[in-house]
Order: sequence, then structure tokens, then C-alpha cells
Amino acid sequence: MTGGIVLWSRSFTPTDDQFIASTSPVNSLIRDVLIEGRTAENHYEKDGYSIKWSLVNNLDLIFVVAYQRILQLTYPEEFLNALKTLFMELFSPFLTTFVGSLRAVQRSAVPTVDISVFNFRQAFLGWDAKFDKLLAVFEERARKDRNSRLRPQPKPFAAIERESSTDSLDTLPTQVSDSGPNSAEEIARNVAAFKTRMRGGAISRRGGKKGGKHSGTAGSDSDTAVSGRRKTEKVARTWNDSAITEQDMAALDFSTDRPSDTESTFKPELGSLIDETSLGTKKDGIYEVKDWDFVSKSEDDEQDNLISKAINKSLSNGNGVNEVAQQSTSTLGSIFARLTGSKILTDQDLKPVLSAMKEHLMNKNVAKDIAEQVCEGVGETLKGKKIGGFRGIKAEVQAALSTTITRILTPKTSTDLLLSIRTKLSSAATSTSSAGRVPYAITFVGVNGVGKSTNLSKVCFWLIQNGLRVLIAACDTFRSGAVEQLRVHVRNLSMLSAKDNDSPMVELYERGYGKDAAAIARDAISYAKDSGFDVVLIDTAGRMQDNEPLMRALAKLVSTNNPDKVIFVGEALVGNEAVDQLSKFDRSLKDFSTIAGGPGKGRGIDGMLVTKWDTVDDKVGAALSMTYVTGQPILFVGCGQTYTDLRQLRVNNVVQALLS
Repeated sequence: MTGGIVLWSRSFTPTDDQFIASTSPVNSLIRDVLIEGRTAENHYEKDGYSIKWSLVNNLDLIFVVAYQRILQLTYPEEFLNALKTLFMELFSPFLTTFVGSLRAVQRSAVPTVDISVFNFRQAFLGWDAKFDKLLAVFEERARKDRNSRLRPQPKPFAAIERESSTDSLDTLPTQVSDSGPNSAEEIARNVAAFKTRMRGGAISRRGGKKGGKHSGTAGSDSDTAVSGRRKTEKVARTWNDSAITEQDMAALDFSTDRPSDTESTFKPELGSLIDETSLGTKKDGIYEVKDWDFVSKSEDDEQDNLISKAINKSLSNGNGVNEVAQQSTSTLGSIFARLTGSKILTDQDLKPVLSAMKEHLMNKNVAKDIAEQVCEGVGETLKGKKIGGFRGIKAEVQAALSTTITRILTPKTSTDLLLSIRTKLSSAATSTSSAGRVPYAITFVGVNGVGKSTNLSKVCFWLIQNGLRVLIAACDTFRSGAVEQLRVHVRNLSMLSAKDNDSPMVELYERGYGKDAAAIARDAISYAKDSGFDVVLIDTAGRMQDNEPLMRALAKLVSTNNPDKVIFVGEALVGNEAVDQLSKFDRSLKDFSTIAGGPGKGRGIDGMLVTKWDTVDDKVGAALSMTYVTGQPILFVGCGQTYTDLRQLRVNNVVQALLS
């Protein structure tokens, strides 16, 4: 500190003799720079040491880093800024109190201050470990930078092309007719020969030989001696408009893991398909997935976040740290603190509180319009209410917000999907109708890339664990690889549910690409009925919510097959976009329906499955936004890469995360 108090120091020199009072570079800095007022220089060299420092004027603090100049370190300035930011984040309240006491003595407001009251050892407990962690980050970054500079850089591709094609350029066809310039036909032949020569050179470079197919005689002894076998001529493929056969497919299959007569197909490790720690619980023959539990960040996580924040701030802007001690925290406590005293709350009292509350919800990824409406509901609940004292105000406002969010998230219909499935199957089994047992059908819809197929497979795993036979209908006939993706999932799920002398627990129903998805879904349900499947999971192609032709096709699939559930699959990462996607999917399914009374009378969304839930921590506002739009429940959330990474969402956990 500028008053001469050393709050903390660390030395990495072998002995302390170099840092005695007469030769210490820090003492030289104080004597030659700080006392003389040359603080703007920010860099000082003395006795082979380079010294950098930074000031926090409002607290009279000085942060100093000294290192041997011969080391030529590149990160001291960034490290100093990060160090200052982290120190202020952690100890700003203590330092503010301590400096305030010293200044009171200087103003003679108090006769003296007992410094021993301030326990520096206890106040800075744990700082050594944080300092070491911060320093290790910068040292590792510097090491990687040195390695990248020492690593030889590859030659530019253009230079390699020029070097490797020199001999080809020397042998270009340069025939010129005696009668004059080349004709157009001759020029075309020359260009074709040039392209052929260049392709040959590229192939030779990749194969490790030079000269292409003209580099040697086809049947020469030298070639035979080197390779041990004769070269085979490449046979041209024949393409026609006839239907492709299985033999043609096998001939064109150049994948490295294709099945052969001597080796079995690739089988993944079962440990990579399920996570033992994510498995649900089985009780009374019912397998239930785990609940998603909101867990607040541990102290270590908070410290790591502070270190990351300090590093990022030092890299982006080393200045402006002085405001750290003055800025207030953005917690709900600061929101409630705006209301004080015993009074009857009015609109004027609630306006700043509700505005801050809206910002808090938006920071939790709640859509803007919905955050406004939620806060309006809270305001209507509190307006005209008489409350007194800070704790009473805090309890009232928080209770009102919690009640409003709970009311929105509480499902209007049952979320027990397994009960719904078994009820339908049991009622069909006792029915005297000749129609037979119709399987329970679930259709998964959503925009592109949200993870419909992957999370459909997670739901399939959950159903299989409950003893239900599942048929997956591949109705995404548009995206390349969609059918193959489901085929891999079915293969993996079959391995996980394999039973001796039993029918397969999961099968794939597919008819390739370019077909009518509604017809495939209809045939799949019919096949499942005849084959004794319990559930049909219908995978559909992803589509944007504004694409009317594709939305009409989706409405046709739903209205034609009338599935028991239509589940919208959305991402937890989106805020306002989630509302737009879900509302337009719901509206399009109702408006473009061809049955149930015509436009506007069709089926809408029956529930949601929110993916990538593990990427948002406590920013779970997408759950509030989606439920608010449709009034339908969130059945599951996906939170990982294995088939066991499926969770149920409890209302109180979401409320706790939103209010954290």
C-alpha cells in the first residue's frame, strides 16, 4: 500500500539475500519512482530486474511484479492485470473497510486505529493457492506459445504445387502446325493433355511415385521386382438409369469397416453407450430416469470462474479495475434492497424492482416478452400490499415471483408418459373390438440440428428398460445419413437389450429416401400392430418454422396418423428463438390439419423435450419460455451423449435455478 504496509508478497529466488533492504528491486521502485511521482511510466529496470506495477488509487494499493530481465518473459503485464482483478474480486470488502479506517485517522475523525484488529492472515487465507493457479495458467500459455514458434512451419500448398509440377510443365504439348497457329481442335487437345498430366502428377505425389502411369513400362521386370505383382488396369464403371442392385452397392462400398466374410461387423464397447452414474432407478419393475437436480456451484468452481474472469479481463483490457471495489453485485438481494420501510406498495415503488427482476430473468435465458409478462403478474400480486422491514419485503417479493413461476411451470396434463402408454395397451388388450391392439405412437418434431434422432434413441432406451417393444420409424427421408444414423442407434440398443430366445426389443422401419413421410409412418404403425410392438417412435425431418411447404407436410403426417403424442424437441440454448419455434410449430400443426374440423382445429404440440440441458448451468429460462407458450409440460431433458443421459424435470428445481 502507499502507506508502507505490505499486504502480501511472494519470492521465487533461491535465497532472501538478494531482497534485503539495500538491494531489493521493489525498494528501488519505491525510492526512485513512486516517491518521486513517476508512476505513469509503468515500467522500471534496476540491477538486472524488470519491474512492472499497477495502481488502485481509490484504495491506495500498488501491485508489483519483478522478474529477471534475462528471462524475457512475455506475459508479466497481462499477469499483473489478472492478478489485480482477481485480488480485488476476492478481497475488496475487507480492503475497503481497512482503508476507510486509515483515512479516518488521517482526517482526525478518530484518534487512532488498532491495525492488529485486522487479521491479514485470516483475511487472505487461501490466496497463495489462487496465486499459484493463476501463475500456472500464464506459464502454460507461454510454454505453448514457445513450442508453436519453434515448430517448423509447413510449406504453402501453392509452393508445393509449383515445385512438384515443374517437370510436367517442361513436357507440355507445344505442337505447332507448319501452316500457322494451332486450330481450335488442337488447342482443346493440348488443354486436355495438360489437365491429364497434372492429374497424373497429383496422383503420383499422393502415392509416393513420380511420373504417373507413363513412368515405366507396364510389364517391365523392374516393376515386378519392386512391387512383387503386376499392375492392374483400372476398369471404368458403367452408369445407367436402371435400378441399383445389392451387388452394385457392395461393389461401390469402399468403407473401411464394411462387413466381410472373414470378419464380423464393428461392435462398440457397451461402456461407451451407457453411463453407470447416469442410470435411473428401478423399483417395482418400473425403470425411472433420474431427476434433474439444480446444484449451486461449489466454492472451487466459483474460484475457478473468478480466475478465468481475471485472465479474460487482463487480456481484453488491463484498465478499469478500480471500479471493481465500487460495483454492486447483481443478485436478487440488491433488487429487494430497493424497497425499504413499512408501506403500502404502489406502482412507483415496484417499477424499479420489477425492471431489475426482468433483467434477472432475461439473464437466465427467459424470452423478453415472457419475462415482461411474468414480472407484470408479480407486480399485480404485490400492488397495494402492506409490508414492512427489509426481510418482509424480500420474502414477499421472492414468494410472489416463486408462486408465479411455479404456476406457469406446473403441467396442466399428466407427465407420466409410461402410465399413458400402459393404460392404452391394457385397454386395447381388454377390448372386444376386432381391430386388435394398436401401438402407442409418438412423433418427434423440431428444427434442424437440435438432436431429435439422438434423444429419440434415449427415450427408446428408457422404454426398453421398462419391457416395451419399440419400433422406430425412419420418416426423415430428406437428410442424408438420417436412416443410417437410426440404424446405428437400433444396432446399439439391440446390443444393450439382447435377450436369448426372445423377439428383438427394438427394430427399425425404413423405406429409404425421397418417399412420403406420412405414408411411411402409416405403414410403420400397421407393421407394429401386426408384429406385436408396443410403441412406435416416429422420427421426422428437421425443418425451419417459417417453411410453409415443409410445415404442411408435417401437419399431414400428424393428421393422417393421429399419434398419441406430438413432442417438440428444442434446445436449452435459445431464448426468444425457442418461443418463435415452438409457437409456429404448434400453430402450423393446427392450421394445416386436414381433419378434426379443418384449419385451426387440428392437433398441436403435446409436450416438449429440451436437449443440451447440461450446457446452460442455471440459465434454464428456456423451460419457462416453452411452457408459457403452449401450456404443455416438459417431459424430458437431454443432458449428455449416452443413452442414459435423460432426465425428468421437477418444477421446484427449475424455480430454484431461476431464482439463484
